[in-house]
Amino acid sequence: MPTRSLTSAPDSVTFSFLDPAPLSHSQANAEISEHLPFRRGVLGALESDVAEAVLAASGDVTMVIDPDGKICDIAASREMAREGADGWLDRRWADTVAADSRHKVQELLKDASLNGRTRWREINQTTPNSDPISLRYVAVNAGHDGHIIAIGRDERVTNRLQQRLVEAQQTMERDYTRLRDVEFRYRLLFQMSGEAIIIVDAATKRIVEANPAAEQLIGPAHAHPFGEVFSRLFDPASQDDAASLLSLAQSRPQASHIEMRLLCEGRPLVASASVFRQERATQFLVRLSGAGSIEPASVNPTDHLERVLEKIPDAFVLVDEDQRILTANSAFLHLVRLGSTTQIEGQPLNRFVGRAGLERDILIDNIRAHGMIKNFSTTVRTQVGESEDVEVSGVFANPDSHAPCYGLTLRTVSRMAPDRNVGRPGQSRSVEQLTELVGKLTLKELVRESTDLVERLCIEAALELTRNNRASAADLLGLSRQGLYTKLHKFGLGNLTSDN
Repeated sequence: MPTRSLTSAPDSVTFSFLDPAPLSHSQANAEISEHLPFRRGVLGALESDVAEAVLAASGDVTMVIDPDGKICDIAASREMAREGADGWLDRRWADTVAADSRHKVQELLKDASLNGRTRWREINQTTPNSDPISLRYVAVNAGHDGHIIAIGRDERVTNRLQQRLVEAQQTMERDYTRLRDVEFRYRLLFQMSGEAIIIVDAATKRIVEANPAAEQLIGPAHAHPFGEVFSRLFDPASQDDAASLLSLAQSRPQASHIEMRLLCEGRPLVASASVFRQERATQFLVRLSGAGSIEPASVNPTDHLERVLEKIPDAFVLVDEDQRILTANSAFLHLVRLGSTTQIEGQPLNRFVGRAGLERDILIDNIRAHGMIKNFSTTVRTQVGESEDVEVSGVFANPDSHAPCYGLTLRTVSRMAPDRNVGRPGQSRSVEQLTELVGKLTLKELVRESTDLVERLCIEAALELTRNNRASAADLLGLSRQGLYTKLHKFGLGNLTSDN
């Protein structure tokens, strides 16, 4: 192992590279796991300025510790110098760290004295300019009157990257959970559907998947059709037509409904095919039905609309004039963690949507007054009490009929982890200005200033939430209208000559 001899001469530090001395079993394991020593004495003696430059460049902060644990010299990067690292000079190292890291400092100094080098340890270093800084230290015995060299590396950038990685991983986990739930719902729908459906690969014309209804329709001769050529499901007289069905569906420039009569075990069937892409592969979706169960050529568009509302990823809920839920799609049921529409029909809207009953009234009143509303920020509560931030858009349907209703769509605000540093405009600056008053005003005066700040922020939030409807804002804050006007005049908010 290399041994370092620090002489009293100011111009040189001698490094001697000798054959490694015999080590204990624990020391040998530590040496193998941490580093391999130099084996050839090619460096010789290094000048003191070169040695100091090497030590200073090896970390963000490098300290020379005397046998009493005092920092007798220090070299720091510009970043650490701005944090006040120079203030540690001539102080005991243990006195410059957080309380939970003092025992680590003692262990580093002890291990360096006994073993020559330590493993890396996390130390929370206190600074006069900021909160404790996480530094990763290693200590090396300098071999000169018991002095020890401690080399530290700033871990804040690494910690921030790790935090971003954790947040990104959590977001991916939430996305994966949502996709898995969607896949499970459509898989369940595919398996339980009474309509015979077959998925065919466009490249090989072989069957990828068939639901139980299709297996039952094509008969026991093809009980497990996976991997079988699609045209071979049918009688020889219809196999060419089956192949033509797929070719026609693929050659059409736009998606269209193509039907063809085919024979399967002597029974007439009606087959229709359409093309879709999945994971960069083209596939056919083939629907089969008996010849006597052909759907009429004209389909009610309302049926298509109902299917779309049921399958859209955004939550949709229909509410009557009394704000009771008439129906909702599967996305809304998933959002509130319920299993079926029967559990939600007839329930009041404010059981699931809104932070308070008044906010629900503000939402419905705005829809009734303007006919529609967009991106109204509120929350959704689940059956078990969980809440999630959403944006609501809604319309007032059939206002002139005897049974008017409201249609609401709800979309989660964001699946990314929120930025904790983002607040209302001017809020962080107001808090900074308030904290700067500490030492300039008495505690009683500071409390009065903070009360005014909180009142102003709450009033601004209530006015924004109610779209500047001061009557609703007063109810939301639990104030009388005159009391709200008094505070508006006090803080210089709004135009007091008009009322909403």
